[in-house]
Amino acid sequence: QVQLVESGGGLVQAGGSLRLSCAGSGRTFSNVAMGWFRQAPGKEREIVAAIIWSGASTYYADSVKGRFTISRDNTKNTMWLQMNSLKPEDTAVYYCAASSVAYIITTEAIYDHWGQGTQVTVSS
Repeated sequence: QVQLVESGGGLVQAGGSLRLSCAGSGRTFSNVAMGWFRQAPGKEREIVAAIIWSGASTYYADSVKGRFTISRDNTKNTMWLQMNSLKPEDTAVYYCAASSVAYIITTEAIYDHWGQGTQVTVSS
């Protein structure tokens, strides 16, 4: 069974940090781009960050640029999202996803494996 499992969410005060992890199982994801998405209450899901299959190139949404860092270790089939200087507007359910292509893609429809999501709540 192919799975992506997120962990590391929680409640943090504004200005704090969290590190999300996404562990893959059932197949290797080392040859595809992966990404982090989030969905806040009443809003559509949006891409937060993406990383090419090798880890050599990344993409960040403007809203998180300079605060979040995406990384991956293909030997561990794992991806991370380091979130610093968190703001209340970062509150959302965060999802990791694996695409069906090797290069960075921001189109949600190209991501065909999804985790169950982890809640991140930032208090003011």
